[in-house]
Amino acid sequence: MMDMTVLLSEQDREVFELSGQGKRAGPGKRPALMVIDVSYAFCGEKSEPIAESVKKWRTSCGSIAWDALPRIARLLETARARNLPIIYTTGQRRQDGWDSGAWRWKNRRVGEGAPDLGVDGYDIMPQIVPESRDIVIRKLKPSAFFATPLQGFLTQLGVDSLIIAGTTTSGCVRGTVVDAFSLNYKVSVVGDCCFDRYEASHIMSLFDMNAKYADVISAEEADAALKALPDGLFELPGR
Repeated sequence: MMDMTVLLSEQDREVFELSGQGKRAGPGKRPALMVIDVSYAFCGEKSEPIAESVKKWRTSCGSIAWDALPRIARLLETARARNLPIIYTTGQRRQDGWDSGAWRWKNRRVGEGAPDLGVDGYDIMPQIVPESRDIVIRKLKPSAFFATPLQGFLTQLGVDSLIIAGTTTSGCVRGTVVDAFSLNYKVSVVGDCCFDRYEASHIMSLFDMNAKYADVISAEEADAALKALPDGLFELPGR
């Protein structure tokens, strides 16, 4: 996984060491796996350099998204084998643009239609498509908690912690992590299962989250943590 301190100055490194930040919180006992916004809008319809993909899909992260997809798929496979709750998020937009809200203030391309490729931009990528038991949260803002039923589902399921993958690291992932931290969930961010349009934003967001709000771990660490959970944590509905 990428060195999260690579952009720090010598002074920043010293302050970080002295501050006490970055302590490992450790995993929770009843985790849910969250996959944030891994849709065509953020991945494009094929793996290609971001400068090409973003011409068609204005929020695309290009080939780096496609690099993360197999790692996310493996994590989902492990979580399903353990019968853990899996929660996806994706966006939603009205065709007339009346629900665009503040997004219009910061991007001149808001309102552009998705490429005519037979898919909706907010369709979750087929490599990691939700299964019938999974929960899919539709949202309008960065955080998966804002004006959605997410917290109610977590309460019902008795979830005490979240393992988070997805995109963008600096946007919807970070927004969700900060809100989860604020609600006193333990949070693990799977760094190599997250991606962003800007490498600097990705690195520094992982650094900041690890410093203050979450444990940043690798896909390998997340997989091992899931496999180490005791059996029978979550019963399937109807049983």
